[in-house]
Amino acid sequence: MLPPIMPISPISIGSIAQPGNATAASGATGGTGGTSFADTLASQLDKVSAAQNNADQLALQAATGDLKAVQDYTIASTEAQLMTQLTVQIRNKAVEAFNDIMRMQI
Repeated sequence: MLPPIMPISPISIGSIAQPGNATAASGATGGTGGTSFADTLASQLDKVSAAQNNADQLALQAATGDLKAVQDYTIASTEAQLMTQLTVQIRNKAVEAFNDIMRMQI
């Protein structure tokens, strides 16, 4: 029996750097119990990797004929594709913002 496909969880931005939040902006986790931006980013990348691994496992099962429900593979594959596209777009926006900052006159 295959494990159920879990829904994509939203990214929590409660402790990510916000105006007036010096603790989160510095990357420290202070007494608020929040996570740093780097930790949040790493956990989200781990979720993307897990979704891709799940899709790969289901593709292998489909290729060998062990997969009972083809829709499970289709859903997992689409989920992994969308998560990867979102990750690439976030990276592109971050690089674009970095380049804009580097072009600013001092």
